[in-house]
Amino acid sequence: MSQDAFRPFEAALPLDEALPLLHGALDGAEDGELFVERRRSEALTFDDGRLRQASYDASEGFGLRAVNGEVAGYAHSTDVSIPSLRRAAETARLAVGDGGGTYADPPQATNRHLYTDADPIASAEFPVKIDTLREIDAFARGLDRRVVQVTASVAASHQEVEILRPDGTHLRDVRPMTRLNVSVIVEQDGRRESGTAGGGGRVGLDGLIAPDAWQARAREALRIALVNLEAVPAPAGVMEVALGPGWPGILLHEAIGHGLEGDFNRKGSSAFAGLMGQRIAARGVTVVDDGTMPDRRGSISFDDEGTPSHRTTLIEDGILVGYMQDRQNARLMGMAPTGNGRRQSYAHKPMPRMTNTVMLGGDADPADLVAQIKDGIWAVGFGGGQVDITNGKFVFSCTEAYRVQDGKIGAPVKGATLIGDGPTALGRIRGLGNDMALDPGMGNCGKDGQWVPVGVGQPTVLMDGLTVGGSAA
Repeated sequence: MSQDAFRPFEAALPLDEALPLLHGALDGAEDGELFVERRRSEALTFDDGRLRQASYDASEGFGLRAVNGEVAGYAHSTDVSIPSLRRAAETARLAVGDGGGTYADPPQATNRHLYTDADPIASAEFPVKIDTLREIDAFARGLDRRVVQVTASVAASHQEVEILRPDGTHLRDVRPMTRLNVSVIVEQDGRRESGTAGGGGRVGLDGLIAPDAWQARAREALRIALVNLEAVPAPAGVMEVALGPGWPGILLHEAIGHGLEGDFNRKGSSAFAGLMGQRIAARGVTVVDDGTMPDRRGSISFDDEGTPSHRTTLIEDGILVGYMQDRQNARLMGMAPTGNGRRQSYAHKPMPRMTNTVMLGGDADPADLVAQIKDGIWAVGFGGGQVDITNGKFVFSCTEAYRVQDGKIGAPVKGATLIGDGPTALGRIRGLGNDMALDPGMGNCGKDGQWVPVGVGQPTVLMDGLTVGGSAA
């Protein structure tokens, strides 16, 4: 990160002209900023033996926000110029009115930088990317004669962000993002099943498209597909559930994490509203949101308001101790911002969002936890899910799960869904493994029409009394 002047935009928005316009927009306001962004992205998809999609997108623009209490005026434009900024300032100014507000204290400065500045799109030549996808296709087909279709994709983006604050602070961050994904479909005796594996982060493409990296993903996708090929109908009923480490933390993210974002609690719409300092989870359960992990998908050197990212403890030994906050909600709640003010792009206002949300590990052997299950399932892979923030109720589909009876892992099951609510599920955790792991870098989070990259993580978790939806046992 650098605190130099607007390098990508200095010709279009000279600081000596932009700052007075920002001051005019924020006259009478408590807070606000000018957010300027340039983003380029590339995505390639190789499907069924041929290149099916190749896209390249480029965009740039700015958003200007003026905040006064619960009100925020916002104006944005794709025309990065002083005339457009002047019009935006006049528009945003209308929302805050005349109030003679006092500016909130600026964010604390930081020199921390959590990822490379290098452009991941340029880290590999276009023909190399195509050849790699072709090699993935051939390799996956050669692993097993039952493979009938392979889809491989690679994506990279390069985002440059500038933030100008009314006190004159100007920040710059360059945010790379890459991902590689492999999906296979297998067929046996007329039955078809699929498996998917992938990952990435704020890293270059060179590591992702190295043969050892993509071969491991292809083998994992095939393994999941073959497991599903042997799966039997899932049981249904209330039973014990063990969640695997890593990506199953997506259930934590959705069913619990959103409920700990500041805006939902300030408005009283979260299932956890008003419970600060109270026990909301079993003893031993500690949950953090950590945007400071180097190279991780959800990490940010500073958020989209200029606040340095934090490692924020949300639940400590089962007690609710913190919320994720942007500047506006933190001020209204009398709390400190936590570096969670995020936005999808310059065209969106920031709001409290997760970064990398993780349940910390315990001291139990994961195998011992699974062996405690008398009648239930062991779920190690998840697909989509739905959550109601107001009560924490969730429904998640399993992409890889196994029946467990009398502590013995049995056949894989197909069509299992986990049904419950976050507050109740937190209280029914009875064991945490010593195998805490992070997801491979494939999460996206949606909220109020905005999408941002996130990370999740957890150890093996043993829970009582979750409803499993499926076919009758």
